[in-house]
Amino acid sequence: MKILSKILVLIGILFTGVSCNKFFDDMQPTDKVSDKVIWNTTVNAEYHINYLYSYVYDVAVGQSSSGVLTEAYTDMLKYGSYNNVPMGLQASQTAYGSSTTLSDNWVNVYLGNWGWYTGIRKCNNAISDLHQYGMMSDEDKLRLEAELKFTRAFLYFDLMKRYKEIILYDENMSDYTKDKALSTEEEGWEFIYKDLKFAAENLPDRTMSKGRADKGMAWAFMTRAMLYAKRYSDVVTAADEVAALGYDLEDSYEDAIKKDTGSGNNEAILQWHFNRGANITHSMDYYYTPGGDYAIHKQTGGGYGTPTQEMVESYEYATGGFPDWTKWHGTTTDTPPYAELEPRFHATILYNGAPWKNRTIEPFVDGSDGWVQWFGTVDPSGKTTTGYYLKKLADESHDVIAYSGGTMPLTIIRYAEVLLNKAEACYNLGADKYSEANAAVEAIRTRVGLPYTPKGGSELWNAIRQERRVELAFEGLWYWDLRRWGVAHKAYPEGLTGYQVHGLKIEKNADDTFTYTYVSVDTEDRNFPEKMYRFPLPSSELSNNGLVDQYEEWK
Repeated sequence: MKILSKILVLIGILFTGVSCNKFFDDMQPTDKVSDKVIWNTTVNAEYHINYLYSYVYDVAVGQSSSGVLTEAYTDMLKYGSYNNVPMGLQASQTAYGSSTTLSDNWVNVYLGNWGWYTGIRKCNNAISDLHQYGMMSDEDKLRLEAELKFTRAFLYFDLMKRYKEIILYDENMSDYTKDKALSTEEEGWEFIYKDLKFAAENLPDRTMSKGRADKGMAWAFMTRAMLYAKRYSDVVTAADEVAALGYDLEDSYEDAIKKDTGSGNNEAILQWHFNRGANITHSMDYYYTPGGDYAIHKQTGGGYGTPTQEMVESYEYATGGFPDWTKWHGTTTDTPPYAELEPRFHATILYNGAPWKNRTIEPFVDGSDGWVQWFGTVDPSGKTTTGYYLKKLADESHDVIAYSGGTMPLTIIRYAEVLLNKAEACYNLGADKYSEANAAVEAIRTRVGLPYTPKGGSELWNAIRQERRVELAFEGLWYWDLRRWGVAHKAYPEGLTGYQVHGLKIEKNADDTFTYTYVSVDTEDRNFPEKMYRFPLPSSELSNNGLVDQYEEWK
C-alpha cells in the first residue's frame, strides 16, 4: 500500500498514543531472511529501512517516555486527571520538582529515553550491512546510507538534549563493547552534524524523494540540532539551504499544522501521515478533543490536557499589544476578550463559546463539556480544569464516536520553526545579523496580521522568545527551549520556578451571562531543580558499563 506523497514511508509498531498496523502487508520480518537478501536489491533495502524510519516518529511523539506533552512541565498545559497515571498526577508532580519526587529512577521512567540505543544499534548494523552486502548502484547506496544516518541523527539528538554526554557508536560494529566511555558534549554534536550534513548532501530533494527522507528534512532538522549545540553559523547556513529549496509559510496558520503535504502544504517539511483505511491512526483526538464530543453521546473521553490561563494571556490582540487581564484575576461577569485575540489563539485554544463541530464549547459547570476542580474528582471524564481545551492537536473533522483513531497529520518540522531557529542564531551572532533576525520574526508575525518594528539587543531577544512560545505552542519545543537557554531554574516568568498555573472556573447565570473566577490548578508551587538540566544515567548502564560514572549532579 502506498501513502500520500511527501510523507516518510514508515512501518512498524508506533507507540506513545498511536495504534497502527504495518504500512506494508507484504513485508517479510527481517529475522526470517538473510542479511544478503535484505541488501541484495534497492527494494528489499528500502523495506528494511522503512522499519527503522519508525524511530523518527517515536522521537517526535516521545517527548517523554510516558507520552506526556512536555508543555505540561511548563505554564502552558495542565493534565486534569489526578489518577496516578502518566497523563495525570505524574505530570504535575514532575512540574512541582520536589527532591523526593525527582529521584534518578523517576526521571528515567518518565523523562529518560536511554532506550534509543536499540534503534541506534539497528541503524548502525544496517549501514554496516549496506556497505558489506549492498548490490545496488552506488547512487542508491549513498541515498540509503543517508536515510539511515538521518534516522540515527534523530535518535542521537534526543539523547543529547536529555543527557549532554552520551556514548557514541557508529557503523563499525566491532566498536560495540561492554565497557565504553561517555563522549564529550562537543563530540556528540559534531557526530550529529556530520550525519545530517551527509544526509543533506546525499538525499534527493522532495520532488524526487517518493515519500522518503529528503534533503529539506535534513537541513531543517540541522537548524534545530545546531541551535542546541550553539553552533549558530551552522544554523544559519542550514536555514538558508531550506529556503533555497522553496519552502515557505502557508497563508493560514492552522493550515501550516493540519494541512497535509499531499494537499499542498508548502510549510510542512517533515510530516507523518495516517490512513484510516489501512488502520494507521493515532489517539490524539481521544486525549485532547473537548470532553463534550463524548459526553453528548453519553460516552467519556477527551480533555486529558488543557491549556492554562497563563498560555491564553500569551496571545496579543489581533491588532497587536496585550490585553490587561487583571479583571479576570478575580471574579467577574465580564466576557474575556477572546474574540479580539490574534489568529494563532483561535487556531490553538478552545474557550467558552468557541465554535466547534457545529456547536459551541461549554467549559462551564454543568455545561456539555463541563468544568471540574483540579484534584477534586478521581475521573474528570473529559471535563476541563482550566476552562479551555486544546484545539491545535485535535481534528474538528473527526467523528470520535464513529471512529476511535484519528488521522490528522503530525507535522514534525515546519518552515516557521526554521525561520525562528535562524532568528535566534542570528541574534546570537551579534548586531551584524540583527537585520536577518528581524526579517524572520517579521515574516512570522506578518502571516497572522500582527505589526512588527525591527529591534535590537534584549528587545529583539524578547520578541524571538515570544514568537517561539506562541507560534510553536504545543509542538514539543518550549520545555526544551527553557532548558537549553539555561533559564528553567530561574524564577517565573523567565524560568519555571516559584509559580502555579491557573484557569477560569466558569459558571452560567440565570440570565445566560457567565461568572468567571480565577483559580489555581496546582496544589503547590512548580520548580525546576538545576540538576534537571541533565537527566541521570540509568542504573542499567551504570551496572553494565565499567567506564561510566553517574553525572556529578545526580550522585
